[in-house]
Amino acid sequence: MDLYELTIHQALEKMEQGEISSVELTRNCLDRIEKIDSKLNAFVTVDREGALLQAAEADRKRSRGEGGLLCGIPLSIKDLLSTKDLRTTCGSKILEDFVPVFDATVIQKIKNEGGVILGKVAMDEFAMGSTSETCFSGVPHNPYKRGYVAGGSSGGSAASVAAMECLGSLGSDTGGSIRQPASLCGVVGIKPTYGRVSRFGLVAFASSLDQVGPIAGNIDDTARLLKCISGYDKNDSTSVKQPVPDFSGFIGKSIKGLKVGIPREYFGEGVDPEIAAIVENGINILREGGAEIRDVSLPHTEYCVAVYYIIAPSEASSNLARYDGALYGYRDNKSETLLEMYKNSRSAGFGDEVKRRILIGTYALSSGYYDAYYKKASQVRTLILEDYKNVFDECDVILSPVTPLPAWKMGENKDDPLSVYLSDIMTISANLAGIPGMSVPGGFTRKGLPVGIQLQANHFMEEKLFQTGSYLEREVDLNRPELAL
Repeated sequence: MDLYELTIHQALEKMEQGEISSVELTRNCLDRIEKIDSKLNAFVTVDREGALLQAAEADRKRSRGEGGLLCGIPLSIKDLLSTKDLRTTCGSKILEDFVPVFDATVIQKIKNEGGVILGKVAMDEFAMGSTSETCFSGVPHNPYKRGYVAGGSSGGSAASVAAMECLGSLGSDTGGSIRQPASLCGVVGIKPTYGRVSRFGLVAFASSLDQVGPIAGNIDDTARLLKCISGYDKNDSTSVKQPVPDFSGFIGKSIKGLKVGIPREYFGEGVDPEIAAIVENGINILREGGAEIRDVSLPHTEYCVAVYYIIAPSEASSNLARYDGALYGYRDNKSETLLEMYKNSRSAGFGDEVKRRILIGTYALSSGYYDAYYKKASQVRTLILEDYKNVFDECDVILSPVTPLPAWKMGENKDDPLSVYLSDIMTISANLAGIPGMSVPGGFTRKGLPVGIQLQANHFMEEKLFQTGSYLEREVDLNRPELAL
């Protein structure tokens, strides 16, 4: 077995026993990136020198009996988390050369625990997309089928983990951007409760929806990563003072008597039959394990896409106003006036999807339209939250598909953004309600494409996701095919 094939848990054990060093493990991952990433396109920036220095420091700490929960573990980072002295592009030409002067809180936490940052990975421009096809530096391929999308917007994170270029990754989830690519790439991804993880240093897309979370190859590693990055942060006004459980302690716990809700609205028209069968298999496994399966209803699900595509673009139009070429980012130096410079810098710096969402959001917030669009969308968002409260009065978790379709060919929906928006229909409601959600591998289609099963729980009840997800992970026969790299 090559070192890059180790799980985080296995790698930590081997380093603790002195069988391997972090430098050896990190160099093995860097060599793997050098060998396969030209076929995968997961990485935007590889920091080989910096990673080896971090690994050497981790080895020194371990030899002194120091080091944290991730001491010496090589990780990739979605390219919208601020990393001091390491380029952070947000997948956009407008930030092509931007190098932050500070670390995001989650990056500082990873470093405090001894994690080794290999580099930054591809994403949809400013996290606006479901395929990572709007990344200015190239599109990540699905590791199980080149030429197919890896999902988005955290496509580089999921692809780099699935392809074993790293042992784990951090992504962000505004409407499913961790769970959807995790599902399409056959790995585990969790969007925590809004407020569980600090957003300080996360480049904002839609501030009331954004959340940072981990992606890893299995439930146990995901739990370890989430514990490392969770906790109150005074630098984030939306951070919540809530105790951080030992998520790993819920892995392997019995599911007897666990109440699992199956929302009928998620199994209607448009769900691929192979996905429906894989999810149904997951339901049967939980039932046979002693869980109590209940039919439930989330009656405002049909409005989620419309609500999301008012609220998210509105917040984006405000957050992205700062990129005007004056302070940082791409600047058009041929303009003769200040106004021309603003216009030309934004026109050349932003891609089409970002411009489309800025226009939608600016229109929705403009004078005379606010009540009709943003206010109305916010009112319906409250109804969606009430739906979840009613279900969680009688259930511990909700189980559903992550997406209605498996991964599709790159460019297949390039001229049909609405169909891509609709692919988020099963994930965006968790962001609107602020609840946690997880994608756990459920199986593969006949074409060999991964399919995830989505679990959702009440606010700050991530431990229920780990309890249920670990049971599925143990009992589902994945019959995982070879990577196409």
